[in-house]
Amino acid sequence: MDRKKVLWADDEIELLRPHILFLQDKGYEITAVTSGEDAIAQVRRGTFDVVLLDEHMSGKDGIETFAEIKTLHPGVATAMITKSDEEGLMEEAIGSQIDDFLIKPVNPSQVLLVLKKLTESTQINRNRISKEYLSQFNQISTQIAMGAHWEDWIDIHVKLSGWDLEMERYPDLGLADVLQDQKSQLNLEFGRFIEENYRDWLSGNDRPPLSVDIASKYLATPLKQGKQVLFLVLDCLRLDQYLAIEPLLYEHFEITRDYHYSILPTSTPYSRNAIFSGLFPSDLERQYPELWKRGEDDESSSNRFEHQFLDQQLTKLGVNLKSGSKYVKVLDPEEAERVEKKVSSYLNQPLVSMVFNFVDILAHSGSDSDVIKEMVRSDAGYRSVTRSWFEHSTLFNIMRTFAKQDVIIVLTTDHGSIRVNKNTKVISDKEASTNLRYKYGRNLKCDSKHAMVMQNPENYKLPRRGINIDYIVAKEDYYFVYPTNYNKYVNLYKNSFQHGGISMDEMILPVVTLLPK
Repeated sequence: MDRKKVLWADDEIELLRPHILFLQDKGYEITAVTSGEDAIAQVRRGTFDVVLLDEHMSGKDGIETFAEIKTLHPGVATAMITKSDEEGLMEEAIGSQIDDFLIKPVNPSQVLLVLKKLTESTQINRNRISKEYLSQFNQISTQIAMGAHWEDWIDIHVKLSGWDLEMERYPDLGLADVLQDQKSQLNLEFGRFIEENYRDWLSGNDRPPLSVDIASKYLATPLKQGKQVLFLVLDCLRLDQYLAIEPLLYEHFEITRDYHYSILPTSTPYSRNAIFSGLFPSDLERQYPELWKRGEDDESSSNRFEHQFLDQQLTKLGVNLKSGSKYVKVLDPEEAERVEKKVSSYLNQPLVSMVFNFVDILAHSGSDSDVIKEMVRSDAGYRSVTRSWFEHSTLFNIMRTFAKQDVIIVLTTDHGSIRVNKNTKVISDKEASTNLRYKYGRNLKCDSKHAMVMQNPENYKLPRRGINIDYIVAKEDYYFVYPTNYNKYVNLYKNSFQHGGISMDEMILPVVTLLPK
C-alpha cells in the first residue's frame, strides 16, 4: 500500500515527536512544520493526503492557514487540533468545512484514528459493503426458499433498493452486476408469488395494504383528529427514487416510512383512481361506466374525477371536512409555478391533495428523446435525475411552506416503473390497448411464462370493457411487441422505463408520513 502523506503544522511540534514516530511506524509519511506559513509553503511544493493544523500558532492561525491551503488544494482532507472545545470555535471550524478535529492533549492512537478515517474510510466502507451484501444475499435466498410472505417481499425490496444506492456510491466494487442478476431472479420469483396470491388479496385474505387502502389507513385518522393534511401523490415514483430524495427531507421532517402494493395493472388509470376512490376498477366501472370508455392515454379523461372520488371516500370513512378540500394536478413546470404562487391560499384548508407527474413524464420521455434517454439510461441515472429535480423543485418549496404551518404531509405514489430489456410477442384484435407492460382486448395470445393472463376480468376486480375482454400483464422485465414491424419496436423500447406490469419496482411502493420538525 502507498504510504499516505501527512503534513502536520504545530508551533510545539518537537513535543509531538513520539506521535510522529508512532504514525511513521504505522505506515504514514509525516512532514512536520512549526507555522502556518511553512505549511502553506509545503503545500505549494507538493501534495498531501491529510493536513493536521494546530489552531493556535504564531503568525497565521489554524483557520487562516486552512483557508489558504483549501484555495491551493480544495480536495485535501484537513483536521484541526486545538486546546479549546468552545462551541464558537467548533462552529467556525464546521463552517469552514474542516473535516475533523481533535482536542489537546491528543494521544497517538487518536491521531491514527483520524488519519484512518480521512484516508481509508472509502476502502473500509468498500470492505464492509462487500461483506454485508454477500451476507444479505444469502439471507434473502433463505427467505425465498422458506416461502416468502408479502411482508417478506417488502423487506427484500427495501434491502435491494438500499443496496442499489450503496453500489452507486462505490461503482468499482464489481458487485453491481451481481445485484442486478439477483434482482432479475427475484423478480421471476416475485411474479410467481403474485400469480399465486393476488386474487386472494382481492378477497381480503391476509393481504398487504393496497392502493385502495391508502386514504383509510393514512388520511382518515389525522383528519378526524382535526389536523391539517397535505396529501402528495408523485406519479410513477419508485422506492429507490424515494430513498434517493429522502435525505433532503431529514432537516425539515420527522419521517415514518410504510409501504403498500399497487393493484394491477400498475398504471395510473387503475392504481391512482383506486387510491383516490378507495374502490377497485370493477367497482368504479359499475358506478361510473363512462370512465373506461375513452382511451387510457388521455389522463384528463381516465383520471378526471380524482377530487370527487377522494371527497366521497372520506365521507364514507366518516371524515367531515366542513370547509371542503383542495385538489391540484401539476402536469408541467408552468402549472407548478402557478401552484407555488398560490400556495398561501391553501394553508387554511383541512386537506390539500396534489398530484405531480414529473417522474412519470421522465419515464415516458426516455423512449422519445435521445437526450433524456442518455440521462436515464440506467437506474442510477434515473435516481440521480429524480433527486436533482426534487431538490430544486417547486414541490420541495411547497412542502417546506406547509411544514412551517405544522401541516402533516402524506407522500405516496400510484405505481413505480421498470427498465425493460426482454421482448415477448403478443397477438390480438385491432382494438387491443397499446400499453407495453399490459394489454386488454379480445383474442389476446402471448407466452404465459412471460405474462399473467387474466381471463374474466371481474375475478381480478378489473373493468369488463365489453364482451370477451381479457387482460395480460407482463412479468419480470418483459415488454409486449406486436408481430407487425417487430424489430422496429423491439429496438425502440428496449432499455426504456415502462410500467403496468408485475415487478417489485412497479408494485412495492412507499407511503411516507412527514411531521414538521
